[in-house]
Amino acid sequence: MSEQTNDLNAQSGLDLHVPAGNPAVEPPELTVVIPVYNEEAGLQTLFDRLYPALDALHATYEVIFINDGSRDRSPLILSDQYRKRPDVTRVVLFNGNYGQHMAIMAGFSQARGQSVITLDADLQNPPEEIGNLLAKLREGYDYVGTIRQNRQDTWFRRHASRAMNNLREKITHITMTDQGCMLRGYSRQVVQMLNQCEEGRTFIPALAYTFANRPIEIEVTHEERFAGESKYSLYSLIRLNFDLVTGFSTMPLQAFSLLGVVLAIGSTALFFLLLLRRFVFGAEVEGVFTLFALVFALIGVLLFGVGLLGEYIGRIYEQVRGRPRFVIQAILEQDHRG
Repeated sequence: MSEQTNDLNAQSGLDLHVPAGNPAVEPPELTVVIPVYNEEAGLQTLFDRLYPALDALHATYEVIFINDGSRDRSPLILSDQYRKRPDVTRVVLFNGNYGQHMAIMAGFSQARGQSVITLDADLQNPPEEIGNLLAKLREGYDYVGTIRQNRQDTWFRRHASRAMNNLREKITHITMTDQGCMLRGYSRQVVQMLNQCEEGRTFIPALAYTFANRPIEIEVTHEERFAGESKYSLYSLIRLNFDLVTGFSTMPLQAFSLLGVVLAIGSTALFFLLLLRRFVFGAEVEGVFTLFALVFALIGVLLFGVGLLGEYIGRIYEQVRGRPRFVIQAILEQDHRG
């Protein structure tokens, strides 16, 4: 095993292994999947709120933490928590950083619950809200989306998110009022469908929505981040929205083709207009800068189109390589086979 795994063995006294699985174990009613990346400052507070909230549900449950290549003490803190509650705690250790959505997909592949709820580790979505999502899943809904009330984010992030929500809905026809909230509930059937997908890059809430028969959205509270800072930079958010749009619709390509037709017609009309002016008024130089502006605008449109086409080709390239989406280094869990 790697040096990180050996350190965990030495410091926590745990035997880390990648289990073959045991279908004979009675599945719990609920699985909570929590991706973790450099969250050492807030993990203990998360534990202090999460487990009492789950114990109060009077339902059998398991919690799966996925360590997404954290560079701080998060893996050691997770292993200590596993030792305290090994009956309901499982820890999946990645060998590197693969991103939030791949961490959730790994959690789905390990989940045994009849209902699965995802939760961020930063405590912006209170664990106490899990009971509300579980109640909707018990009513027969197979996908429970959430809408954050009184969002504790910056003005720019709130309004940018609202604008992207509207644009994404028009392009993909996927209805999600609040696409950025990862506190969501999924039925066992939806999770099984997600596990059959092998996309290298995807947006889980949107993908799950396409498989849902009875989706619903509920309002949840939103709190300030307990510690640390958001792992999503501006570039990461732009990349995420590109994945969302290009992963669920070809409309951008169609729109760009339509734009090309419009520009071609306009350019042809402008050519004949300038030709006519030359015959009527003779040679003119006043329109040189206008022509330069038009040329630069057309070059910008062409470069944007090449980049858009590259997004789709890049997705195809990543998919045909067939590389693993993530690599699980080890799993901490009780061995029930005996």
